[in-house]
Amino acid sequence: MKVLSNVFTVIVSAMLLTATSVYAEHHGSKGMNVPKIGSMVVMSGLSNPWDMTFTKDGSMFFTEKCDGLSVKTAAGKTHKLYGMKGSKGYKSSGNDLFCSGQAGMLGVELDPNFKKNRTLYLYSTSNKYHGSGCKTNFERCDGNIVMKFKVAKDLSGISGRTDIVKDIQYKPFESNQPFGGPGAHNGGRMAFGPDGYLYVGTGDRHRGICGQDNTLLCSVVLRIDGNGKGHPKNKVKGDKRIYTYGHRNVQGLDFRPSDGQLFTAEHGPWHNDEITALVNGGNGGWDPKEKTAGRTACPDQYCGYEPNQMEGMTPAVRAAYTPMSDTRFKDLMPPAWNNNGYSQGTGSAAFLKGKNWGIYEGRFATGIMGIGFGGTPGGMRIDIVDLAKDGLSVKSVIHMPVGVSKRFRGLEMGPDNALYATTDEGEIYKVSAQ
Repeated sequence: MKVLSNVFTVIVSAMLLTATSVYAEHHGSKGMNVPKIGSMVVMSGLSNPWDMTFTKDGSMFFTEKCDGLSVKTAAGKTHKLYGMKGSKGYKSSGNDLFCSGQAGMLGVELDPNFKKNRTLYLYSTSNKYHGSGCKTNFERCDGNIVMKFKVAKDLSGISGRTDIVKDIQYKPFESNQPFGGPGAHNGGRMAFGPDGYLYVGTGDRHRGICGQDNTLLCSVVLRIDGNGKGHPKNKVKGDKRIYTYGHRNVQGLDFRPSDGQLFTAEHGPWHNDEITALVNGGNGGWDPKEKTAGRTACPDQYCGYEPNQMEGMTPAVRAAYTPMSDTRFKDLMPPAWNNNGYSQGTGSAAFLKGKNWGIYEGRFATGIMGIGFGGTPGGMRIDIVDLAKDGLSVKSVIHMPVGVSKRFRGLEMGPDNALYATTDEGEIYKVSAQ
């Protein structure tokens, strides 16, 4: 039965690849280098796969939010490397690691010098550093960490765990908001920049003060070295590890190949998903505090979905009340794109690399999870965004013809110039262009 199942998967994947290739071929413009785009499933039956990173030979490390870290080698063998508390089948595990809601084992990155130093970085929720905090949602809760490990040469195991960031904020209890459970707005995406530093995206964890408070590691993007120390030229006043602040929940993070400019993708609160070019010391403009900017008291001191957070209403009305990018701030980093005022769950992101992508080479791919609320159209898809050179606007946005409608959680370019995508439904897709 297992053999027949595998054969069926290959047949279906091949049919899907053909169908989407034909679609792309007949929806291009004559005279332009429009590639044929096709997708196929390379892994299935996973539990909330979240992020991926690749070695140069094509081995793929990937996380499952509530299970752990694994690697699928270039030869096709899978090793379960490091698990969460209670997970099974992993070579080793961290008993302090757990998952809840949007939190768990999330981002994974390889050191730029991985071939020499064998170093891997991993973002996860942990109870190891709670200390005397985390008693309520209105106090400090050091509940997310960044770890580094050494990877065995044959990729069969990891060792030497060192926690390099111990105090990224976590939401410990349920609150009166949409998606208001523990672990909300937990960030978790990481990327190495061309400067060799690790950039780490975090979320506001449904705490109103996080957006504009730079003493806590929430609503910020960190720029740190391999030991967790901030870049000496970070400009934010406050914690020296912070590169930018004023973010809602950073789950998309990548550098434009042409110039090294860093962009984020974030989903908005019933309005205004955004793509933003980051500037050292800049402010994303997210400020969900109550009793400020003309707002009154809000549920659990958080105005992020107000007004009328549980009811449908015109997105522009909400955007005026609690903006994603508040123009009150002089250091605001204006978004290049705001999804026409809608929030549909824009999260993961990756720049398309390789001549095989034709006219799409260098454009920004974003995974959209299709959240529809109060009249907002749903739309699970991958968009291809052509960003202006200055990063302040977009030239065009098209839907990538991948042939499937899924909650695309993670996007990552592979060494074969294919785009890989994790889905909340439990698959990893390979999206090819030729």
